Amino acid sequence: MRIAGKEYRTIWYEDDVVKIIDQTKLPHNFIIKDLETVDHAVNAIKSMEVRGAPLIGATAAYGIALAIKENNDLKFIKKSSEKLVNARPTAINLQWAVHRMNNKLSFIKSEELLDIALKEAEEICNEDINFCENIGLEGLKIIEKIYKQKKNTVNILTHCNAGWLATINWGTATSPIYHAHKNGIPVHIWVDETRPRNQGANLTSYELNEEGIPNTIITDNTGGILMQRGEVDMCIVGTDRTLSTGDVCNKIGTYLKALAAHDNNVPFYVALPSSTIDWETKDYKKIPIEERNSDELSHIEGKDDKNNIKKVLIYPEKSKSMNLAFDITPAKYVTGLITEKGVCEASANGLKQMFKR
Repeated sequence: MRIAGKEYRTIWYEDDVVKIIDQTKLPHNFIIKDLETVDHAVNAIKSMEVRGAPLIGATAAYGIALAIKENNDLKFIKKSSEKLVNARPTAINLQWAVHRMNNKLSFIKSEELLDIALKEAEEICNEDINFCENIGLEGLKIIEKIYKQKKNTVNILTHCNAGWLATINWGTATSPIYHAHKNGIPVHIWVDETRPRNQGANLTSYELNEEGIPNTIITDNTGGILMQRGEVDMCIVGTDRTLSTGDVCNKIGTYLKALAAHDNNVPFYVALPSSTIDWETKDYKKIPIEERNSDELSHIEGKDDKNNIKKVLIYPEKSKSMNLAFDITPAKYVTGLITEKGVCEASANGLKQMFKR
């Protein structure tokens, strides 16, 4: 996708280092950062310089390659793998990518290890791009159907950032939007601000602006009344982990949007590549829900009138706060899952039929 008219991926290998777009600096500054060691990769995931389940997985894959480059020793690689998996607990793509890399490399000769690791990491990225593009083509059919019935701008609400900045390219929830835009369908996007880190405002609106797609930022609490007024035609969100039962774990606040959509008969879709499906966990209560530093709630960052970036305290100094990063949307509130293979029912049977496991 494009930034200032130039095509980018969110992660790539160049000049013997891994390159990323530092998302903690967006939207005010566009900075490409070098990752030279596995610890750099771990820190990028922890600090959310990279975020979004598919991109976290790709960063972990490249992190294994960086570990090999740093010290081609089995003990070091194993320890590095553990550090990467533990960097963030909720997104399933992280452990999926690390396990895939280690399985690929388990019988490779030591002198070939780095080359094979880099090729496999790139393959994970290319695969994700293909998956996300297909998600877009499948989701496009839904938007086309709404447009044919409405014969006017399709209003879509999304939550957090499931755009190309959360993947390698295209995005998950945004991919159908980008395909609709490219096909001449007029769309307008309601962008949840998504406190506490404002990833909707800082990232989703930013990338939609770069693609020339009309969008309006709203507070996280506004979606319900817009649905009541008939100003939302459909919701599309991403997911950090979807169980084989169809239950969806995504950015905190997704559940409340699904409830509002259900109450107002607004279709609520979840877009995901198959790498984000957790085939093993059956009970969503067993998903580890990340609790992040409460400073993300109590402080907010922005640009002042002198173009200086500042972080300020907005809570009473003595107040306590809790910062849960994700919630669970039960399958019964999900209209359908948009995957690279098609749209299926959010259920064990729907996923089983789609992926023939």
